[in-house]
Amino acid sequence: MYVTSVPNRDSPPAVLLRESYREQGKVKTRTLANLSHWPEHKVQTLKRALKGLPPAIDLCEAFEITRSLPHGHVAAVLGSAQRVGMAELIDARPSRNRDLVTAMLVAQVIGPDSKLATARGLRTQTATSSLGQLLGVTGCDEDDLYAAMDWALARKDAIEKSLAARHLTNGTLVLYDVSSAAFEGRTCPLGAIGHPKDGVKGRLQIVYGLLCTTAGIPVAIEVFEGNTADPKTLAAQISKLKDRFGLSRVCLVGDRGMLTNARINEELRPAQLDWISALRAPQIKALVATGALQLSLFDEQDLFEITSPQFPGERLVCCHNPVLAEQRTRKRQELLTATEKELTPIAAATGRERRPLRGRDKIALRVGKLINHYNMAKHFTIEITEESFTFTRNTEAIAAEATLDGIYVLRSSLPEQTLATDDVVLRYKGLEDVERFFRTLNTELDVRPIRHRLADRVRAHVFLRMLSYYISWHMKQALAPIMFVDNDKPAAAAKRANPVAAAQRSDTALAKAARKRTIDNTPVHSFTSLLADLATICANHIQPAHDMPAFTMTTTPTPLQRRAFELLAISHRHGLT
Repeated sequence: MYVTSVPNRDSPPAVLLRESYREQGKVKTRTLANLSHWPEHKVQTLKRALKGLPPAIDLCEAFEITRSLPHGHVAAVLGSAQRVGMAELIDARPSRNRDLVTAMLVAQVIGPDSKLATARGLRTQTATSSLGQLLGVTGCDEDDLYAAMDWALARKDAIEKSLAARHLTNGTLVLYDVSSAAFEGRTCPLGAIGHPKDGVKGRLQIVYGLLCTTAGIPVAIEVFEGNTADPKTLAAQISKLKDRFGLSRVCLVGDRGMLTNARINEELRPAQLDWISALRAPQIKALVATGALQLSLFDEQDLFEITSPQFPGERLVCCHNPVLAEQRTRKRQELLTATEKELTPIAAATGRERRPLRGRDKIALRVGKLINHYNMAKHFTIEITEESFTFTRNTEAIAAEATLDGIYVLRSSLPEQTLATDDVVLRYKGLEDVERFFRTLNTELDVRPIRHRLADRVRAHVFLRMLSYYISWHMKQALAPIMFVDNDKPAAAAKRANPVAAAQRSDTALAKAARKRTIDNTPVHSFTSLLADLATICANHIQPAHDMPAFTMTTTPTPLQRRAFELLAISHRHGLT
């Protein structure tokens, strides 16, 4: 059996499938089919098949990659969200709104963006990853996402209550801190000028307070008007803990600007909540003046407890940190020098020959603008006359303040049987985890810019940011061995001489930071760079030639990528069929 071309007068040659056979000793030929209507590639394929040869196909032409969508980072984040039960936390019943909220949370971890850009990245035609396909939301638009935000905000209380049930119990310690975020636009009723904790001055802002565990796991968040003072946010948190979460025995840990005397006496005591906070500098000076705190005791130890009639029923834990003392001394010297640098031109202006600065009021006006720029006015003695201005350092005031450098006093209502002295210090220092959360929330997770105009949309925006951080927090714990994170906490704790000393990193963490490689000799990543690495694993949609059915093939992971998915206990093909 063979294929041959036969001349066909003035027409193109006929392509015939023929068979040769013998009959009575003669070789005869018969035509089995006319293949003239076949395309050339099919004719050539049949010719080679009849000769027993493999098909002559260029592999580059045998398959066509019709779409490649970054998938690895989606698999990692979405899989982690499912492992921590995020979907069930949002709502026990499956729904399109639940899928849209999950999509926004995953997109927020991967790459924060506006709702318009997020919707564009989910849709089929403009997809930037496999996320929309995996969650079945490829047809959404920005209005769908806004509606899902409103839906999620209505469920905020229930979600926070579920988080509290997971991570908070009676007798637990709860960390609380407040931060701010600059606001875009001028029409939202929550936007106001206030004290900018995020460093963005002169802009409308919002204030938000976070409740989290001592490990830094976020549990609840509340948004306030931008000019709300930190202590004024405390009542809402007490209501959450007592009424909504149903906790009767809780210890609130907050900084001295938050848990003031007024808040403790007017809110915490009536609610029968315990607390760990710190004294302000004037309160420490008063303890020294009355003799309740004797500075000579620090010559023998860095940590001890005292009592004082000014704080009845409370434990006062006195700490001295030499490293902190050195830092404060150095910073004070720098600020004094900077203040002198600003005041010197004014003094020179009063003594110049041409157009000298004259007049007590004029001189005082210029001095007043600069004298307290660095909060150092208390350390200078100034003299202003009609014709001169002089200033000198107040060495006595500077020396008096220097005696308290590195000294801080913690106050707690918890009895010794509940929390030892060392633990009081360590729990208070746990506030660093909350502050680290706020730094992350304002930068890496991009609370800013806040583009929403409605108050509830702003609240939903911040709430979803907290939930996305909840996912990334758990991911970072699992991925710690291949990240610039200390994954040997017991070894780090063992290196700490006492709780007053600065936290130490384990030898493993120091080695990772120095070599930029793990103990398995793989590169060390930050969380952001690791997600970018995982994103190179793509879901490749492939269409074979000759009308064969299409299929999807994922990129083979590198050893480091495979290790990341092993730590997360997720397949790199997660969600793909």
